[in-house]
Amino acid sequence: EDRGQMLGQFRSHFRSKMSHNRNNLADKTVFVTGAFGVFGQEICRHYLENDANVVFCGHGPEKIEFWHFELAKNYPENRFLVLPLEITDPTSIERAVAQSVDKFTTIDVLVNNAAIDAKLDPGNLQHIDNSSFENYPISLIKKSIDVNTLGTIQMTQIMCRHMLRQGFGNIINVGSIYSVVAPNEALYECGPEGPRYKPIDYVVSKSFIPNFTRYIAALYAKKGIRCNAIAPHGVVDGHSKEFQDRFAKLSPMGRMCERNELAGPFLFLASDSSSYMTG
Repeated sequence: EDRGQMLGQFRSHFRSKMSHNRNNLADKTVFVTGAFGVFGQEICRHYLENDANVVFCGHGPEKIEFWHFELAKNYPENRFLVLPLEITDPTSIERAVAQSVDKFTTIDVLVNNAAIDAKLDPGNLQHIDNSSFENYPISLIKKSIDVNTLGTIQMTQIMCRHMLRQGFGNIINVGSIYSVVAPNEALYECGPEGPRYKPIDYVVSKSFIPNFTRYIAALYAKKGIRCNAIAPHGVVDGHSKEFQDRFAKLSPMGRMCERNELAGPFLFLASDSSSYMTG
């Protein structure tokens, strides 16, 4: 009886240990696009703090040295790589993937985070075309589709070739609440500038994420590549109290998302705890 109890306790402990290890990212390399933005920085920081190797990829070669210096203050240099990336340029993508493989051997996870987003926060209002839909410039819609849609597709194509060669892979697409619902324009009717509009280019280019995710997931499920998407709600980023109060009235949670609340879903989907989850 004592031996049976001991064996039961061992099995319980072993299952617990295995379950814990499935959350372990220590043997994984995560490749993040759009890593220099606020959202990307937050995602990358959580991956580093959970022992993953992280490839920071972003627009702007002039930022590489700065980010390498900043990261080296807190993390060993064998755990990260900072690279310039233009996701509209296949040569740039191929180069970044090759450099990542040279350093880390494999790329386990791709986080498709790069996107043009006309964020309606105070520091960005002067950069946004505030035209309503009927007057919104087609040139800006084309620009967003080129980056947000075609760039994401191209990045995923090239990464899928690599993942097929290595025999496994995991893709996390970053969508938006506007991947699944239309903006409630009443949310933006605040501030001294008068009514604002969430631009159509962002809504159009993010709306493709859910079905693109399902397409990749179904196509590669039997070839060892998983694909899932996360659609964050509004994340606090210097928004005015008036905006946050309006948001709270429209949100089931009654508030905006805090940055540190992004960690859980991204860590879960990158880990083996989500190994039977795709699409």
